[in-house]
Amino acid sequence: MAENGHANRGPSRRTLLIGGGAGIGLIVAWSLWPRTYMPNLTAEEGESIFGAWIKIGTDGHVTVAVPQAEMGQGVFTALPQIVADELGADWNRVGVEAAPLNPLYANPLAASILFEVALGGLPEDWQRSHATRSTLMLTGASTSIRQFEEPLRIAGASARIMMCKAAARRWNTDWQACGTADGKVIHGDARIGFGELAAEAVHEKPPSPVLLRGGEENRLTGQALPRLDVPAKVDGSLNYAGDIRLPDMVFAAVRQAPPGATRLTKYDGQAADRVRGIFTKVRTDTWIAAVANNGWAAERAVEAMNPQFAVEGEPVNSDSIEAALTAALDGGGTRVASAGDLSAVFKDARVVTGEYRVGLAVHAPLEPMTATAYYDNGRLSLWLPTQAPALARAAAARAAGVSEDRVVIHPMIGGGSFGAKLEHAVAEQAAVLARQVERPVQLTWSRSEDLAHDRFRPAAAARMTARIDDKGAIMGWLAKIAAPASGRELASRLLGGDLVASASLALGSSDPSAVAGAVPPYAIPSYAVDHHPADIGVPTGYWRSGAHSYTAFFTESFIDELAHVAGIEAHSFRMALLGDNVRLARCLTTAAQLGGWQGGVPGSGQGIACHAFRNSYIAVMAEAHIGSDKKVKVERLVAAVDCGRVINPDLVRQQIEGGLIFGMAAALGGTTSFTENMADAQRLADLGLPTLADCPDITVELIRSGSDPGGVAELAVPAVAPAIANALQASTGVRFRRLPLLSDAS
Repeated sequence: MAENGHANRGPSRRTLLIGGGAGIGLIVAWSLWPRTYMPNLTAEEGESIFGAWIKIGTDGHVTVAVPQAEMGQGVFTALPQIVADELGADWNRVGVEAAPLNPLYANPLAASILFEVALGGLPEDWQRSHATRSTLMLTGASTSIRQFEEPLRIAGASARIMMCKAAARRWNTDWQACGTADGKVIHGDARIGFGELAAEAVHEKPPSPVLLRGGEENRLTGQALPRLDVPAKVDGSLNYAGDIRLPDMVFAAVRQAPPGATRLTKYDGQAADRVRGIFTKVRTDTWIAAVANNGWAAERAVEAMNPQFAVEGEPVNSDSIEAALTAALDGGGTRVASAGDLSAVFKDARVVTGEYRVGLAVHAPLEPMTATAYYDNGRLSLWLPTQAPALARAAAARAAGVSEDRVVIHPMIGGGSFGAKLEHAVAEQAAVLARQVERPVQLTWSRSEDLAHDRFRPAAAARMTARIDDKGAIMGWLAKIAAPASGRELASRLLGGDLVASASLALGSSDPSAVAGAVPPYAIPSYAVDHHPADIGVPTGYWRSGAHSYTAFFTESFIDELAHVAGIEAHSFRMALLGDNVRLARCLTTAAQLGGWQGGVPGSGQGIACHAFRNSYIAVMAEAHIGSDKKVKVERLVAAVDCGRVINPDLVRQQIEGGLIFGMAAALGGTTSFTENMADAQRLADLGLPTLADCPDITVELIRSGSDPGGVAELAVPAVAPAIANALQASTGVRFRRLPLLSDAS
């Protein structure tokens, strides 16, 4: 199969797939599964392969295989930087490529978070084994550094020792007296480049255990090294999925059944045939596609067909979503977390209550869902950006009616995701189209289709209750949260034939991931968190920071209300409650000092919020007011972050800054209403997203820490909305309890 020149230099030549273990999972077969796996990297001419992670060429270049999807978060820089630091490589000679599918690259940490409801019941070592054997290569939940720092350090250190051993043989000296720097092995004044040694060094054996680098001198870790993906993005040479061009390729557009629809009932095929360039039409029960010799014709043709779908049950509208949340709060819930004796604390006591709501949130990455597929001689090839390549492979194989070992996934760099590209519906559709038309097919969802068929961050509601004593201390705290069981839904949809996951999902209906982050980070002696499952009739999925995006809004808004009731300034109120949570306390104090905190007094327009998340800590101070146009104007955001040891401070700042803007967008817009089963938002312009002119002044302070790295990519999102809401309360005297802000005031 041929491609154009640019595409041929991408991952397609380097991707060799091996059979995954997804769907096996029976306990009786546990001991029979393989426990060791061989690397399956492929070498270019002149390259030597050092294990599963590193290739070194005779010209001295170092290529690092990265199993995480690059969606703009900088993982194609941070992970190679870890290797380069341990190896002693010259950063100017370091490159990166997408790792092939292999259990060696599984991400058990992401699996345990994203699929907590499906895998959380297994013992921890079984969770890891299952994720590995099922080849769960996953990008998400801020796990890239946390999961892969150690194996990458070991890989880099092993290659360094092998290089030193090869050089020591030449110099007839002890390899332990040698070191590496700038892509060379060094012993006194003697130096040999990696390229000259690679072919010999690959046959050396590193000791066990491998000794990692120590000290802080001449280290790449902690440096703001330039990103490896930026030059190609700037000059336009980087290929995205929509840039793939194959000989004889056609283009497709699709219309899918709305939520609640069961089957396609009507379409005007003749109208499509009148569109110039139309090639054919492909229909299933739940979607119909037009295939043409160009994308514009395909989109015009599928629009002309005006497909109609049968809908069963009550239609989904914005008011039905609200009613479902209310009914869930009024109904029974499942206690997910608790401490102390809350009933005794609340008995005959005066309590403070507050009810909060958040709307659906869309992913809306710049790049809509896109995949290119080619079926030839019983083999299916797919080019797409994906955060779960093995799951996409399995889904595409089922859709095309072929075995998984006949499917090749070429992972592409993504134009944003925020969790959307965990989903694989576009891979399934492209596979069906390629099998039907027997030509390479590129399928791209239109913007309206991408918004209408998003797997939304669910709408949620909370009833908060607390008792405070006469000194302002919180004695008891109850959070009743109504939200769809989105973690259960995600696992059911993505894990498909995984028997272990299916067995776990069948055991109950509770979903702790739906209320993740709801346990307050404060020293409250008695508390409880209840999940009230809500069926809102809209498909939901994982969205940047997951449930933390709304539980932090509930918690930090209610904390602010309690501070007002207690008559205590909001920053001091939080500090008194933090107990021994020193890292979060330092973030709060730093944000307040940098932001010139005035106590959140009426008219100040200042609000503050904090959150602990993925072993990282953040506090955000916001300055905001409502302008004469009745819109929220955020003037300033100040964030203090403790995310442990930092690999690349520029990447961290970029993620925090991006997360602040992302969280602000969700606080002010980023949502859609529903009318008769259809999302009302059709364009990005309908989402009320902030423009460049709306962006506030942003200050980010990274607090030095010797702790292990925590999550960063999602860290800034949860605390932004409550900080802005609290600032508006200080500015207007009105408490805003609903997201997006200004959609309701009370």
